[in-house]
Amino acid sequence: MRILIIEDDRDVSSYVRKGLSQAGWNVDHADNGKDGLFLATTEQYDALIVDRMLPGIDGLTVVRTLRASDIDTPALILSALGEVEDRVSGLKAGGDDYLVKPFAFSELMARIEALIRRSRTAGTAPATTLDVADLHLDLLRREVRRGDRKIDLQPREFQLLEFLMRHAGQVVTRTMLLEGVWDYHFDPQTNVIDVHISRLRSKVDKGFDRELLHTVRGAGYRLGD
Repeated sequence: MRILIIEDDRDVSSYVRKGLSQAGWNVDHADNGKDGLFLATTEQYDALIVDRMLPGIDGLTVVRTLRASDIDTPALILSALGEVEDRVSGLKAGGDDYLVKPFAFSELMARIEALIRRSRTAGTAPATTLDVADLHLDLLRREVRRGDRKIDLQPREFQLLEFLMRHAGQVVTRTMLLEGVWDYHFDPQTNVIDVHISRLRSKVDKGFDRELLHTVRGAGYRLGD
């Protein structure tokens, strides 16, 4: 994977570059909009991480200019501006996702990986089944099986499992679950996630030799071996 970070904050850029490099990705960096736009238009990248507030050319203008030039490299916009209208303006400018500072690196990583997957599968027929180890989910039949055992799930449990399976092997944060499963763009300050995770774990893991649904303390949840 080759990623371009356009970010003028030295601490943020160093933090993200280190994390991505340790994950085995090739990372380029520009600390201003002009240089970032030049690299994004002359080099090939799997994804862009673009700070909204940049010296020279701001991040939204960078992304807007790329889209006007028919460059569709997936772009994640970073910003300290987190109001709904701020996120909307970022997406309307051509951003594919929007992450508010401060953020957890695991969430940034998961979002970038999701953008790259969507970009690579664009135009292909969507998968109708999902598989993680011996866990099988059929989207058309709305059926779930683990090995030869059928698992009955409530509609919300099915949605939750589908979301986790689409992010298999990744740490899925509570924010990602609230937005992706419940369509909440705020924290309702309830234990709704904990309750549903507990119910789902009792159905997909209980009675089996190995657990697939793991709690990652202080970060979220992960589905996989």
